[in-house]
Amino acid sequence: QVQLVESGGGLVQPGGSLRLSCAASGSIFRLYVMGWYRRAPGKQRELVALIGNDNSTNYTDSVKGRFAISRDNAKNTVYLQMNGLKSEDTAVYYCNLKIGVVNYWGQGTQVTVSS
Repeated sequence: QVQLVESGGGLVQPGGSLRLSCAASGSIFRLYVMGWYRRAPGKQRELVALIGNDNSTNYTDSVKGRFAISRDNAKNTVYLQMNGLKSEDTAVYYCNLKIGVVNYWGQGTQVTVSS
């Protein structure tokens, strides 16, 4: 059973930074694509960033140049460095691991950008 545990959310002023972490259980972490998604109030969950097992990355347009996804396979952890935060980045952020047709999700961590 895969378990994902996010941390690092909080309240930050516009223009500030946060780093989210997602720790995964199991030894298979390094084999798979990991992702960060978010769900803003009243909106559907959307993809934020992906990182492949070859460290290739992909971002949604709204976060390009501000967010950076990375992974540490030795620690079974994926990170999301968020800089230049805006009010529209306010959301619950979820870590994702997809194995075949099965999606595994963390419990989510709240990010609130407000002055």
